[in-house]
Amino acid sequence: KVAPAARRAYSSEMANALVQVSQNIGMGNAAIGLGGAGIGIGLVFAALLQGVARNPSLRGQLFSYAILGFAFVEAIGLFDLMVAMMCKYV
Repeated sequence: KVAPAARRAYSSEMANALVQVSQNIGMGNAAIGLGGAGIGIGLVFAALLQGVARNPSLRGQLFSYAILGFAFVEAIGLFDLMVAMMCKYV
């Protein structure tokens, strides 16, 4: 028969392990969004190349729009990374 103190220690160890596993799962789920940011950046620059191919005289204006789009998509990716780190370490 297990003593009550040992039973509490065992359940405490299991609870800590469960918290750690759930943190890792949450971090992995949040990190999936980083793939979306990578795809978004690729789409931004693919649209830039298509726009320049259609009208080369707008190259400068389209490039500035592409950099703005890149910044927005990258910001979302960084926010997602921040959420992933918060899931793991907070």
